[in-house]
Amino acid sequence: MHTTNDDLARRGRWVNVTFLLRKGADDYLITLREGRVERIAPGPHVMPCWTFALVAEGDAWERFWAAEPQPRFHDLMAMVRFKTLRIEGDMTVFMRNLLYFKALVKQLGDQIHAR
Repeated sequence: MHTTNDDLARRGRWVNVTFLLRKGADDYLITLREGRVERIAPGPHVMPCWTFALVAEGDAWERFWAAEPQPRFHDLMAMVRFKTLRIEGDMTVFMRNLLYFKALVKQLGDQIHAR
């Protein structure tokens, strides 16, 4: 079980979704229940089921997760704007909870770097 800080979990308390984070050739299925990370399952996956996917090269994620990210890598939507991040699938949950996901994905960097 992975942890999510209480403030962030409270902000995402209505978020129950599984999404895919693709870092270059590596896939991670991230399951959220009531705003908390329930599971991070590294790939490969056979026929994974997810609602939306955040797809970027490994270098782009490393820049995003840096202690002081460079311009264009400081925010998920900036990465989309400059075409270093793609969002695939049903973006409804993501867009309705955009601030939550921005903070969550930033926090996930430590857990995904460790893999």
